[in-house]
Formats: sequence, C-alpha cells, structure tokens
Amino acid sequence: MEPAAALQPVVAVRRSGGGATTARVSYSKERELKTTLLELLIYITFLVTLSLMTFGMVSTNMYYLNKVMEDLFVEQTSSESSGINFRSIKSQADFWEFAEGPLLDGLYWSTWYDNRTVTDLKNASYIFYENLLLGVAQIRQLKVRNNTCSIYPYFQPFLKSCYSRYSYKAEDKSDFGLKDEPEWKYVSASSFSPWYWGSVGFYRSGGFIVTLPRSKQESMEKLASLRKNGWITHGTRAVFIDFSTFNANINLFCIVRLVVEFPATGGALTSFQIHSVKLLRYVSYYDYFLASCEVAFCLFILTFIIQEAIEITRLKMEYFRSAWNWLDMLLIAVSILAICFNIYRTIEVSLLMEELLSNAHVYPDFYFLAFWQVIYDNVIAINVFFAWIKIFKYVSFSKTMTQLSSTLSRCAKDIIGFAIMFFIIFIAYAQFSHLVFGPQVDDFSTFQNCIFSQFRIVLGDFNFESLEVNSILGPIYYISFVFFVFFVLLNMFLAIINDTYSEVKADFAVIPNEELHIADLFRQSYNKALVKLKLRKPETDLGDENLERNFHPLKERILPSLPKEAALMKRCLHQP
Repeated sequence: MEPAAALQPVVAVRRSGGGATTARVSYSKERELKTTLLELLIYITFLVTLSLMTFGMVSTNMYYLNKVMEDLFVEQTSSESSGINFRSIKSQADFWEFAEGPLLDGLYWSTWYDNRTVTDLKNASYIFYENLLLGVAQIRQLKVRNNTCSIYPYFQPFLKSCYSRYSYKAEDKSDFGLKDEPEWKYVSASSFSPWYWGSVGFYRSGGFIVTLPRSKQESMEKLASLRKNGWITHGTRAVFIDFSTFNANINLFCIVRLVVEFPATGGALTSFQIHSVKLLRYVSYYDYFLASCEVAFCLFILTFIIQEAIEITRLKMEYFRSAWNWLDMLLIAVSILAICFNIYRTIEVSLLMEELLSNAHVYPDFYFLAFWQVIYDNVIAINVFFAWIKIFKYVSFSKTMTQLSSTLSRCAKDIIGFAIMFFIIFIAYAQFSHLVFGPQVDDFSTFQNCIFSQFRIVLGDFNFESLEVNSILGPIYYISFVFFVFFVLLNMFLAIINDTYSEVKADFAVIPNEELHIADLFRQSYNKALVKLKLRKPETDLGDENLERNFHPLKERILPSLPKEAALMKRCLHQP
C-alpha cells in the first residue's frame, strides 16, 4: 500500500504545477479569487465616486484667487507708505501706515487703470474689478489688563505698568478712550466662534471692533481718528483685519484675515489666512452631478456599515484582531464625520447667507463658514488617504504584496525596538540644540522647530551657517548628529528591513506555487465565453490531456509495482 499512498500527494503536486488552470488550482482558490476581484471592482467604483466628489470641491482657481489676494494685501506697497507692506510691519506706527495706505488702496477700487471713474459700481466695491467686497471690512483688537504679570520686588519701584502675554484670564474687556463710540467698547462673541492660533498666542473671538465705512475717504478719516486717539495701546496684543469677497465668475468666496500680533517682547509679528471656498455648492449641471456622487457615497457608506455590523456579529471579538478591520472602521468613522460636516455646512450656508448679506454697511462674518469648510476639506482629505490605502487589502492575493506585508509584519518588533533607540538619541539632540541655539537661531527657537530641523538635516536640507553662532558646539553638534543618526541609525533601519525581506523571499521560494494568477482566471473566463457563444469548440479534455501528459513520467515510475501489490492483496483476501 505504500506506493498507492505515495501516489496521491505526488499527483496533487503535479496538478498544482501542471499545464491547464483547471488542473493546477483548486476550486476553492478560484472561487476566493473571483470573490476578491468582485469586491475589488465594487471598491474601485466607490473610490472613483469618492475621488470625483472630493476633486470636484477644489480647483486651480482657488490657488489663483488666493495668490492675487496675497499679492495685493500682503506683498504690495504703495508710493505713499514709504515702502511699507503687510510683511514689513514691525511696530504700531508701521501698522497705521499700512492700514491707511496699502490696505485702503486694496479694499476700494473706484477708478480704472487710466484714472477713469468706474460708473457701474452701484454702491459696491470690486477688488481687481472681479471680486465683490461683501459688506465692509472689519478691524478688531484684543487687549490685556495692566498689572497682569509678576515683577521682581527689586524692580517694582521703577515699573508702574506690566502687561503680560495674551490669555483668556488676562484679557481686558473694559471700555476705554472715547467711550461714546462703538469701537471703544468691548463686544463679546459667540462661544462657538473659532479661535485663532497665532505665532505667539491663541486668540479668542470678540474684542474692540472697528467697522470701516463703504467710502475710502471716510475710512481714511476714521483710521486717522483712531490713530490720533490711541486706539492701539500698550495692552494691545493682536489686531485682526477681516473681509470677504465673492467672485461670480468662478463661484468662489474668498475670506481674508490679516493678523498683526504685538507680543510682550515688543515689536510686531504678522500672519495671515486666505481661504477660497465654494459655499454655494449646487449651481451648474456639474455641481448636480457631484451631488449625485455625494448621494452614491452615502449609500456606499451605509452598505459598508451593514457589512461590518454583520462581520462583527459573526466573528465577535475575533473581528478586532485584524488590522484591515480596524482600517475599515476608521474609514467608516471618518466618512460619517465628513457627511455630518457637509450637511451642517450646507444648512448653515442656506440659513445665514441672506442674513449676512442683508445689510451692506456691516461686516458679514463668513470666517465662521470658511472655518468649517476647511475642517470638512481636511476630514475628506484624510478619508481619501485611508480609502486609497485600503486597496492593499484587495491585492493581498498577489505573491509580491504578500511578501511585502510579511516583511513588515515580521520585522515589526525589530523596528519598534529600533524606533525607541532612535527617538532617545533624536530627542536628546533636539533638547541640546534648543538649549544651545534656541535664543539665536529661528530653526531651533522652539522644541517643535528643533524636531523639524533635525529631520531636515537627515534629508540634507539645512543651512549649516546658522549654527556658527556657537563656533565650538555648533560643528560638534552637526557632525556628531549626522554620524550617529544618518550613518549609523538610518543604515541600521535599512539593514533590518533588507535582511527580513531576504528571509521572507527565501521562505516563499521553498513553498510550492499554488497561486492562481489573474491572467489565468481572465483567460479561463474568456475561453468559456467563446465556447458559450459557439465561437470556439469545447476544450474540456484539454485539462485531462495535460494532466495525463504531466502524469505519464510518474506512471512509468510507479505503475510497474502495482501488479505485485494487486497480487499481494488478492492472496490476503483469500486467506481464511
């Protein structure tokens, strides 16, 4: 019986490596591959729908609109402002010079390039003659109270005032100056209004607000009055300039925020935010096509939720042991969050648009809507990223993909151990650089900047001359960091992955090739379709012929011993 017992596994191996696809691959593997390909096709449809929906929200016009607004209000100077632009503001005096010069020149366009008066404005202002200024611009400041910081006792007799950095508790909400005018009175903001994260502080909404008139001359007179009466004080920590425009040519809103911070150190720091957003979503036929993509996206997510619920019910705790299942849950969670943001944004725009534009002499707060639009864009961008990553789940039947995933899973422990050692050294160097170079070099002024700067050193993007502020420790830090991190640790990381990949590849080379290739499956389906259409004769015997051809050498080696085994079995059966 031994030859007969040996026959079965040998034939199985020959069937796995023989000629026809039906003879060398089991039915279960073929069925599994077909199911995987069907799931991949459905998921690609979902991915195409998601891509159409997301890329329909953005366009190159957004960049161009942001760029022209930045050039006009941030970069451009006027002949009357002694070359001052927004970036060059370094003091309160520079701020007033910018506000009364380049800012007003950019906000009010009443003449053509040849000094002809524009007659079709109809009590409206068009920036660059194409962007309608919605309502009017607004200037807002936040202040801190006097005596909000601690003074060493030796210096208390010499200092009568002390204004700390901005914080919610130290904010000054009391009226000052010409208390009869609204710009000298504090205005509270809604608790849901977004805060602003500046260079040296985190600023809330509200404050002392100045609304500019619709006339350039009246605005100039108002700014001159504020400057003369000292609207900006020692306690001023931030001044915000906000306005919004709408370009009907491309159906885009542009929300501009220019921020000048006056830190407790003195001087001024500038920053700005320019957001071009599409708040009116459904205008053209293409927009309605995108709306259909959004509906299809919601249906896909609903289907995925049902599928995952069924899987959790069937597998219970075993479901949470797969990394792909966690990725599925993350994708669904981010998708649900994006859908909620989209619904909220659409409702808010429809409710607030008429209210915000009802009075042309007030500032319409579109920054609130733009803020949530940007949040929605960020969430949907994360969603698209994880959606593309999920494709690896459906191409795992490929041998190459299996090798890569096996390499990463096998070397995970080694990489974690290496990461601990790497970040111990990396953080040690970061703290060293921050303490030594932080007070003088911008790239090391904060611990966060130190982390980014050291990654730039690893990538070769760094200015070594900035470290010459310390002629001794600068070269020592740079050379030792490059040696240990770049030449030693980085090469150790590559060696771990390289050695593990070599081991995995060697292991896969020993395993018999039972993989069903997609090309074979497509070829088989194509042949069956031709047979059904009677364009080709049936080839049902092709697999048996190939199997017989592959089996023939084995038969010549094994079958001669079978008569002896048959005679032995016959004698055994006839024995009493």
